Amino acid sequence: MKLRTYTMFALLTSILLLVGCSETQSSTNDQEETEQTTEAKMISHLKGETEIPENVEKVVALRPSYFDHLLTIGVKPAGVTAQAQYGGDYIPYLSDQLQGAEIVGSAAEVNLEKILEINPDLILVDDYTASQVYEDLEKIAPTIVLGASSDEERNDPDFWQQDLMKIAKIFDKEDLAKQKIANLEEKVAKANEKISNMDDNELAFLRIREKLIQIYPETTHPMVSMLYHDLGFEPADLTAPKERGDLSMEVIPELGADHIFLQVDSSGGPENYSSIQDSNLWKGLEAVENENVLKTDFWIYKAWGAIGRAQMIDEAMEYVNE
Repeated sequence: MKLRTYTMFALLTSILLLVGCSETQSSTNDQEETEQTTEAKMISHLKGETEIPENVEKVVALRPSYFDHLLTIGVKPAGVTAQAQYGGDYIPYLSDQLQGAEIVGSAAEVNLEKILEINPDLILVDDYTASQVYEDLEKIAPTIVLGASSDEERNDPDFWQQDLMKIAKIFDKEDLAKQKIANLEEKVAKANEKISNMDDNELAFLRIREKLIQIYPETTHPMVSMLYHDLGFEPADLTAPKERGDLSMEVIPELGADHIFLQVDSSGGPENYSSIQDSNLWKGLEAVENENVLKTDFWIYKAWGAIGRAQMIDEAMEYVNE
């Protein structure tokens, strides 16, 4: 009887120990799951909040400025949109760094099948493209919709930094992004010291389109804000404070610019620019007579990212120092 009692006691003790170990293991697993849940990144964006994988390895970006942001923090996108006006290829100023990235259509016509083939961990998209295909993109991978949520943000020349920092947060590279911004600000300060002290520094930025000459305003675009407020050029006479305007050849003599920077659109722009250059009204401009005309490359796009902006400063300083 004593032996049986002892055996039952030992068996009961073993069962209790096993249950205790099981509960301890379960508690440990629950704790680990809670910690993993806590570590998961929740990213706020224009469509709400999206949980993203802890380690994002393959990202598809559907806007050129996002390519710039990713490359700024040392991340090469797996898929990018092409630029139709540049022959359906990579945007030129980043083309060397984007080699090997899959082209997944354009912002106007995203190729969902191509994105599906990449099997990305994350998709970055702007609100324009998202308005057409967000639900489809969400079925493929977590999708973050970047961009401004108000006119105030949209007109903020430094808003691009917010998108850069949000992308940097995804990859735990916020310190690197801040350093890149600081490096850029130092570059701007050195350029401003030179440009703002020039005697003749009135500038007009023109865009030559197929049938139009447009003059960009003093604000509301990061490119012109950089030119007029960061680098220290003064806006020429026909430069409006906020609105981009169309210029006829008749008013060209009123431009009042010491310097003309211009971008020629690839579609129809070269033909129009050739015609403009043949005009005596154009030839009579002081900036043209003094050969103070800089034909820029993609500055309207470059202004939205740190890599592009650094290239803009280099090109402006090369022009100033000639």
